[in-house]
Amino acid sequence: MSPADLAFVNGSVHTVDAARTRASAVGVRDGRIVAVGSDDEIRDGIDATTSVVDLRGRMLVPGFQDAHIHPVSAGVDRLQCDLHDLHTRDEYVEAVRSYAEAHPDREWILGGGWSMDVFPGGTPTKDLLDAVVPDRVVFLPNRDGHSAWVNSRALEVAGVTAATPDPGDGRIERSLDGEPSGALHEGAAGIVGDLAPVSTPDEVYAGLLEGQRYLHSLGITGWQDAIVSTDRGMNNYAAYVRAGETGDLTARVVGALWWDRDRGAEQVDDLLALRDGGRSGRFAATSVKIMQDGVCETFTAAVLEPYLDADGNVTDQRGISFVDPEALKGYVTTLDRLGFQVHFHALAERAVRESLDAIEAALQTNGPSDHRHHLAHLQIVHPDDIPRFRRLRAVANAQPLWAAHEGQMDDLTIPFLGEPRWRWQYPFGSLVRSGAGLAMGSDWSVSSPDPLEEIHVAVNRVMPPSYPYGNGNGEVFLPDERVDLSTALAAFTMGSAYVNHLDDVTGSIEVGKYADLAVVDRDVFAHPADEIAEAQVDATFVEGTAVYERAGAD
Repeated sequence: MSPADLAFVNGSVHTVDAARTRASAVGVRDGRIVAVGSDDEIRDGIDATTSVVDLRGRMLVPGFQDAHIHPVSAGVDRLQCDLHDLHTRDEYVEAVRSYAEAHPDREWILGGGWSMDVFPGGTPTKDLLDAVVPDRVVFLPNRDGHSAWVNSRALEVAGVTAATPDPGDGRIERSLDGEPSGALHEGAAGIVGDLAPVSTPDEVYAGLLEGQRYLHSLGITGWQDAIVSTDRGMNNYAAYVRAGETGDLTARVVGALWWDRDRGAEQVDDLLALRDGGRSGRFAATSVKIMQDGVCETFTAAVLEPYLDADGNVTDQRGISFVDPEALKGYVTTLDRLGFQVHFHALAERAVRESLDAIEAALQTNGPSDHRHHLAHLQIVHPDDIPRFRRLRAVANAQPLWAAHEGQMDDLTIPFLGEPRWRWQYPFGSLVRSGAGLAMGSDWSVSSPDPLEEIHVAVNRVMPPSYPYGNGNGEVFLPDERVDLSTALAAFTMGSAYVNHLDDVTGSIEVGKYADLAVVDRDVFAHPADEIAEAQVDATFVEGTAVYERAGAD
C-alpha cells in the first residue's frame, strides 16, 4: 500500500462515525482519508515522505459546516464600519465617528452589526448619529439584518417624513409626534438601503475571501450561504462562481438562491438558469431560500396568537407572513418537483407551521424526495408541530447561540411572548427526541460564527462567559431543551453535511471521505461542559491541505 501523504497521530479523534466513534490516528493520501485507527494501525502507512502532525492529545474532528450563514456580506462588513465586536452605545458612536473621520471621501457610511439590546426598546435613534455625522448618509443594519439605524441625512435623502406610510413588509420607527426616529424595520430599511452605493464586484469578492479566511480560522470547511443572489448591491452569486473557477474558494459551499417575495412563480425560470450556471469548483447553487417571516424583537415574526405589549396586554400584532401561505404551498411544490431544496427562514410558530404545511403539500403532490428541505431559526415551535419534522423529513436547522438568557431574550422577547409561548423557544431537545434531523449554523454576521461557542450554548443553554453581547443572569434557559455534546458536534458536522448533500464525502472521519478536518486545542469531551467555548481551533485542512494554522500552535 502506498504511504500516506499526511498523518495525524497521538490524538483524540472524534470521528462522528457510528461504526467507530473514537480513534487516535488518521492517514490521508491524495486529499482523502485512507486510514482511521490507533497509532499502531496507522504506523505501517507512514514513511519518510509522510508529513506527520503530532496531535499531542488534541482533538481531531471533521471540518465544521455551517448550515445557515452569510459570509460574503459579513466579510464586506468587516471591511467597512464594522460594529459586530462592540456592545455599548458609546462604542458604536465612537466607531462611526472614527470610521467617518478616516474616510472623509465617502458620502455614505456603510457597515453595521449593532445589537438591539443596547438601546431602550431595541431601537436606536438618529440623534446619536447626527452628533457625529450630520452631513453624510449613515445606513447601518443591525446584526440580525432585520432593522437599520439611520441618521437624519439618510431620511432626508430618501424623502422619509412623518407623512411617509409604512411599507407592507416593514415599519418605520417613529417618535411620539410621528416623525421618523432613526430605525427602519424589515422592508422599510430598503427605503434608504436601495439608494446606497453598490459594492463593486471586486469589493464583494474581497468580502467573500475575507469571510472565508475568518471561517477557516474557526475550523469551518463548508457552509450553506443563506442568501445568494445577483442583487445590484451584493452579487455574491458572481463572486462564488468566480472563486470556484479560480480555485480561490477552498470551502465547500451550497448557495441558497433568494426567493423574491415581490414576485411569484414566474421567477422559477430565473432560478433554474442560476442553478445551471452556478456549478463552479466547490460551489453549487442548488437550494432556494424563502423568508417566511421576520423576527420577534420587531414583532414581524409570524405568531399564531398576538404579541403582548410592555404591560402584558394583548396587542393586534401577529407578525408578517411574507409569502401568502396558500401561494407558498404551490411555490414549494413546484420547486420540489424541479429538484430544488427549499431553505426556509421560519422563526415563529405560525411561519414554522406554514413552512411545514408547504413541505407536506409538496410531498402529497410529488411523492417522497431526497431534497432535504430545512427550516432555519425555529425560535418558536408549537408543540403540535414538533413530530411533523420527522414525519415530513424536514431538517431542523438550528442557530443555538440564541438559546440563552441575555439582554435581547430577557428584555425584548420573553415579555412580549407571554406564557406558555416563551417556553416553546429553540426546542432542540424536543426535536431530537422526536427523531427530527438536526443541522446547526450561526447566521453570521447576526451572531458569532464560532462553532465551539454555538455548541457550548446547545449543550449548556447558557451564554459563553466571554461572549460580547452579554452572559445573561447565569440561569439555564429551558434546560430540558439541552442536547448532549455528541449530538451538537454531529449537528455541526454530519448534520450540516447532510443538508448540503455532502454527507457521502464529508461530515465524518471515515475512509474514503475528503480530509476536511479541524484540529481543536483540547479534547472537549474530557473537560467540563461549561468550558467548551474556551477551546479554539489550531489548524484547518481541506482535502489534506492546511487552509489555516494558528500562530503559536504546532
